[in-house]
Amino acid sequence: MGELLEFPSQQAQGLAYLDRQLRQLLAAKGADQPLIDFAVGQLTTTYAELSETEQYSFQVELPEGLTPDESAALAQQINEGLVGLRAENHALMLKLVAQLVLAEVRLFQHERAD
Repeated sequence: MGELLEFPSQQAQGLAYLDRQLRQLLAAKGADQPLIDFAVGQLTTTYAELSETEQYSFQVELPEGLTPDESAALAQQINEGLVGLRAENHALMLKLVAQLVLAEVRLFQHERAD
């Protein structure tokens, strides 16, 4: 079986979900369309930048003399460790993105009020 491709991509699906949820939340809170569009634009742009930074790439040179089973076990441990680190970093970054977008939305509202 060949490689399975998903359309739209998971990133596109995630951004579409964030867009819908934020629009619904802000509309329910009484936000007007310019504010909603600004907030969604900020969130989408920032989240897309975050997603790009999470594409890890590196190489590990294994010592000579490892058996194929030892090499596979070591690769699995490295992958599992990276998955854990990515999940922790992603959770923290999402929190920071949310705080940043909220601050930008508040600034946008403040500047419009003047």
